[in-house]
Amino acid sequence: MIVVGLTGSIGMGKSTTAQLFAEEGAAVFDADAAVAELYGPGGAALAPIEAIFPGCTGPDGVDRAKLSAALQADPSGFQRLEAVVHPLVGQARKAFFAEAEKAGVEIVILDVPLLFETGQADAVDAVVVVSADEAVQKARVLQRPGMSEDKLAAILARQTPDSEKRARADFVITTDGGIEDARAQVRAVLTALKDAR
Repeated sequence: MIVVGLTGSIGMGKSTTAQLFAEEGAAVFDADAAVAELYGPGGAALAPIEAIFPGCTGPDGVDRAKLSAALQADPSGFQRLEAVVHPLVGQARKAFFAEAEKAGVEIVILDVPLLFETGQADAVDAVVVVSADEAVQKARVLQRPGMSEDKLAAILARQTPDSEKRARADFVITTDGGIEDARAQVRAVLTALKDAR
């Protein structure tokens, strides 16, 4: 089984690219979806998050707006939050791998936004970085509800710069050219990975 780390900064088209990999038959583990489950009603992260950030959870799970406000007020809280969330996501990933192996899946894509920042790039067979022109990225992100230039700047400050990600990647998929162009790049990456076995 070939394990591929898929990453890219906010607004680069990573989620769409992950979907394209899935459409081509790769098994995709979405770290964001795993976090959403942990944050949801009855999620395993609720009690520890409530202990660290009182008032940020409720019957519907984690209140992301309150958690975001708490983290903006105290940026050191990110490390405490990650200490709770990362091991739980790791457990979910382990279960996903076991299922994929049982099913005989050839290529597994780990869709991890902070692949480099969390040191997970060293634990995969290849790294694919999804990228786009900075102006395209900014335009995409600023269309999101509740997003501002300040929020975008704060998010980017916590992420490895795109230029560094590209330099460290085994493959770069650019999403400026639309879906079919990205799909062709995904197919080329999958062919290269299989040929390199």
